[in-house]
Amino acid sequence: MAYLRNKSMEFLKRFEVPAKNPSEDAQRRWRDAVGTLVKNRRRRFRMVPDLEKRSQVETQRRQIQEKLRVALYVQKAALQFIDAARKKEHPLPELARQCGFSISAEELASVVRGHDSKSLRLHKGVDGVARKVNVSLADGVKSDDAGVRAEVYGLNQYPEKPARTFWMFLWDASQDMTLMLLALCALISVGIGLATEGWPGGMYDGVGIMLTIFLVVMITAASDYKQSLQFRDLDKEKKKIDMHVTRDGYRQKVSIYDIVVGDIVHLSIGDQVPADGLYIDGYSFLVDESSLSGESEPVHVSTANPFLLGGTKVQDGSARMLVTAVGMRTEWGNLMETLSQGGEDETPLQVKLNGVATIIGKIGLAFAVLTFAVLMARFLVAKKELLRWSMADALSVLNFFAAVAVTIIVVAVPEGLPLAVTLSLAFAMKKLMQERALVRHLSACETMGSASCICTDKTGTLTTNHMVVEKVWAAGATQTVTTSKGFDELIKSETFFSKLLLEGVFHCSGSEVVRDKDGKITVMGTPTETAILEFGLQVEKHAKIEHAAAAAKKLKVEPFNSVKKTMAVVVASPNAAGRPRAFLKGASEVVLKRCSCVVDGAGTVEKKLTEAKTKRVASAIDAFACEALRTLCLAYQDIGAGNDVPADGYTLIAVFGIKDPLRPGVREAVKTCHDAGINVRMVTGDNINTAKAIARECGILTDDGIAIEGPEFRVMARSLPLDKHTLVTNLRGMFNEVVAVTGDGTNDAPALHEADIGLAMGIAGTEVAKENADVIIMDDNFSTIINVAKWGRSVYINIQKFVQFQLTVNIVALMVNFVSASFTGSAPLTIVQLLWVNLIMDTLGALALATEPPNDSMMQRPPVGRGDNFITKVMWRNIIGQSIYQLIVLGVLLFKGKTLLLLNGTQSDAQLNTFIFNTFVFCQVFNEVNSREMEKINVFAGIFNSWIFSAVAGATAAFQVIIVELMGTFASTVHLSGRLWLISVLIGSVSLVIGAILKCIPVDSSSDSSDRQDGYQPIPTGPNAV
Repeated sequence: MAYLRNKSMEFLKRFEVPAKNPSEDAQRRWRDAVGTLVKNRRRRFRMVPDLEKRSQVETQRRQIQEKLRVALYVQKAALQFIDAARKKEHPLPELARQCGFSISAEELASVVRGHDSKSLRLHKGVDGVARKVNVSLADGVKSDDAGVRAEVYGLNQYPEKPARTFWMFLWDASQDMTLMLLALCALISVGIGLATEGWPGGMYDGVGIMLTIFLVVMITAASDYKQSLQFRDLDKEKKKIDMHVTRDGYRQKVSIYDIVVGDIVHLSIGDQVPADGLYIDGYSFLVDESSLSGESEPVHVSTANPFLLGGTKVQDGSARMLVTAVGMRTEWGNLMETLSQGGEDETPLQVKLNGVATIIGKIGLAFAVLTFAVLMARFLVAKKELLRWSMADALSVLNFFAAVAVTIIVVAVPEGLPLAVTLSLAFAMKKLMQERALVRHLSACETMGSASCICTDKTGTLTTNHMVVEKVWAAGATQTVTTSKGFDELIKSETFFSKLLLEGVFHCSGSEVVRDKDGKITVMGTPTETAILEFGLQVEKHAKIEHAAAAAKKLKVEPFNSVKKTMAVVVASPNAAGRPRAFLKGASEVVLKRCSCVVDGAGTVEKKLTEAKTKRVASAIDAFACEALRTLCLAYQDIGAGNDVPADGYTLIAVFGIKDPLRPGVREAVKTCHDAGINVRMVTGDNINTAKAIARECGILTDDGIAIEGPEFRVMARSLPLDKHTLVTNLRGMFNEVVAVTGDGTNDAPALHEADIGLAMGIAGTEVAKENADVIIMDDNFSTIINVAKWGRSVYINIQKFVQFQLTVNIVALMVNFVSASFTGSAPLTIVQLLWVNLIMDTLGALALATEPPNDSMMQRPPVGRGDNFITKVMWRNIIGQSIYQLIVLGVLLFKGKTLLLLNGTQSDAQLNTFIFNTFVFCQVFNEVNSREMEKINVFAGIFNSWIFSAVAGATAAFQVIIVELMGTFASTVHLSGRLWLISVLIGSVSLVIGAILKCIPVDSSSDSSDRQDGYQPIPTGPNAV
């Protein structure tokens, strides 16, 4: 026994794959281990990527990238050899001419695609191209013209793989080898039956089998098709990207698919370039073209190199671009055809259950062969003349093969195990979408249930991300600016200070103040920048001073960088007689170190920033931080000559204290995590005192928690993106934790990619962050992350319930058929009956158990650790106990049923077989209810919360009545009296009593950390409620 167990464990090791980025060797290893013992390869591997096709797609993608790399980096040679065919005249279509355009789509696309500077000069640069596509660079496209432009220049869409129809799933379901064998046997049975018994009696058995096969195929196909619709909806949601464009003279958001040629698109850090286009203006604009060319070095885009390719990512800076080509006229369009092919990686649970199904399948095949051999031996021993065979003998052998051997394989090979994972994940992903979490990768939903640590950002995740400047330190005093009195005190000084403050606020910003069609002023940008600009607008209103933003020309911009934690700008300031003036804004302690002067109490004179004054400013910063305010400093310096940003020597203007309130429900969500054994660690770029204040407020920083560093830390402040990546790597490697990490910025991408579960913010997150994440939190809310963890645990637990239920049916069906065949020479259950049982335990069982919603008790125990056994000792206890009960009951009925049930007469045998079938089915129905809870005695708690479970259980019982009472001719059943029906149901219901008794038997979990309910160790919280 120990030898078999060791061999099984060794075999199952081949079915271990990591949740993220599995190697091709690991993927091939488990596929090879499955071998040929698969009833329906098309269906079982429907959600598994085709590695050969994926390899071909990857080769094709590399070829396109190499072609682009040559075109981009060896332009002259590329244009000679690669784009020679494109060097041709591009006549202007009549439709384009009628619509007022003077350049064709092909010619326009070729300019950017080939980085053709010569052609661009012939078209008189970006301004000339804009005139030819009839667009104003200031006002953008007219919304009414968008449809015409799409007709002339094309849509910004790419060809997608056509959705699979229901008939395709029906075809897949019908490819089951055992069902095809049974269908063939049914046809032969009809032929032999008609020859021996005549019409219509001779065809009942065969037609009954065919109708059951049809029912199995239809229900299976319907279930698979429903899953595909859920995945299709999720795929549509994944592809939703909004871009900022200028249309009708106003900045607004449009879908990436609604971008047209001529659109003026605003790009900033982390954005995906939506189409091919030309750079209009911007600052420090760096683009990552590795997705197209394979080159990791970012490209600096400017007026000297104005070409932007769709599908690339903005790495730094901001800019405006003019769209020149969309959809399939871009190189990204050509790549998109290949990117969606090859399929998504299989999940660890899918692979594990493929291993379980393979082992059980081999056991079932061995039992089927052995049973057939026993039946044939008994038949040949009983047959006196071995050389004379009649039609009845052939029918008997066919019955041995079809009714027993093949049907054992149908029931014994649990094809539904891996597919139940897909069903459960599809259901969970759909529900999570309704709860504002978009799961991008199947395995993430599964892995989140095992998360032992969440490294979360502060801003927008724990807080509301609706920021307001609450306090300002300026001219030596702190003012609360949320009141009119505070504003009046702040700006009562000389006009010089107010103008200086406004100039710094409006120019040293990565956001914009825009006016919409209705004249309403809004700020477009990050919440922090928005808060500062809204404060500036209020200062304008109170001081009645215009900031004259349009009058000051920006000479140089250094956008905010999470490493430097500052942004800087040099402007030709009207307040400094047009001379260059530099403004610096950023993390308070960083800016303060670069200051040597400060504006004094009069607001007009600059005084040297002595050590004492520095301490006073630092005290003001600490006071703000201790009130959970985010602190920023603003400083300036007049430059004598040149446009370079000074390293130091600035004059401090003001310190801002920005309030970002805690989200409602966050404290409760953090407590839920702690109860669930999940450590919550806050990683933020904020001041340490601000971080501590917020962490204490939401319950992350406890009395025994520490900040900044160390494996036991609760809070990391002033963190760099690399710090977050290092933290995630060490938590996974050194402490073997399953780590979930949140992120919203471009620099968070490495940490999101490295973590077991990367969680990107849907509102504040950049496209780069979302692309590297496994789950997108659509509302940026920490409580939504808890929902993802809860559903992840639900998936794991539901699959365990289903596996426990199905393995019980497998064991009982195998043993009953084998024992009956060995002792009586026939199987107690017919083909039709066993196919119905297979449907109950496979498709219907998965629907009932794998789709149950989560409950709060799931978050009252620690997570499953890496490497814990999926099938636990608790599950084996329940499986073996229920199997023994059912085998005893069916064995007694098989050999002593007539006597015990007082059956006599000509139909006694038929009544007994029908009663055994009925009892067997009701044992499964009640065991299905029993499987809802693997350790709690009360299995009815929350049973009506899952309407699917109630519907499946009710439909199974109702259809059982129909099969027994109305379909006797086809199902080989006869009418049962009310007494026999009652006894059948009572025997089945005893499974509930047996389940309760089994749950009182303690299980030794010393060698297996997963041996409590569903693989979890309960947290000691007092007596377990029954």
